[in-house]
Amino acid sequence: QVQLVESGGGLVQPGGSLRLSCGASGRILGIYATGWYRQAPGKQRELVATITSDGSTNYADFVKGRFTISRDNAKTTVYLQMNSLNPDDTAIYYCNTFQDSRLNWGQGTQVTVSS
Repeated sequence: QVQLVESGGGLVQPGGSLRLSCGASGRILGIYATGWYRQAPGKQRELVATITSDGSTNYADFVKGRFTISRDNAKTTVYLQMNSLNPDDTAIYYCNTFQDSRLNWGQGTQVTVSS
């Protein structure tokens, strides 16, 4: 079982940037994909971006051109670079992995975009 820990959230002004990190430990072998999701108050959790084991990426339309998902060379950390943030991006951001046909979730990190 993989353990996931998100970090890097915080309070930023509109137009600002943050880089979120998702650190993986435990059994990291066999992870097919890692994704970033977010959930705003009163809203359902929604997909933000994914990266697969071969490095291919996909993005939700509402973040294309603003967010970038990437991973380190050791494949132990996945990042979400968030630029041009607006208040609609305010949410708890979660990372997950698809491993052995199961989803694993981190605890989330709060992102607040406000002036």
